[in-house]
Amino acid sequence: MNWKIEIIGVIAAILTTSGFIPQLVKTIRTKNISGVSLTMYLVLFFGIIGWLIYGFLINSFAIKLANSVSGLLVFAQILLIILYKNKNEA
Repeated sequence: MNWKIEIIGVIAAILTTSGFIPQLVKTIRTKNISGVSLTMYLVLFFGIIGWLIYGFLINSFAIKLANSVSGLLVFAQILLIILYKNKNEA
């Protein structure tokens, strides 16, 4: 593994993974999921799982890091969508 190349992946991983945080924070603060697509997050989650498996197969630290953290953030968003769905319909 070339760590000089892998560091580029780690920087990209931090930038792309952090993109999920604002929506998650907004959902937690407002408890409002209107305009948030459960289908999109489910498809994204399974795509992330695929990337995570790929990261393990090629032994890429950056891919494993990015998709582990992204997977947790997206899974948390999915749980919040399900949790707040009934509250937003009332």
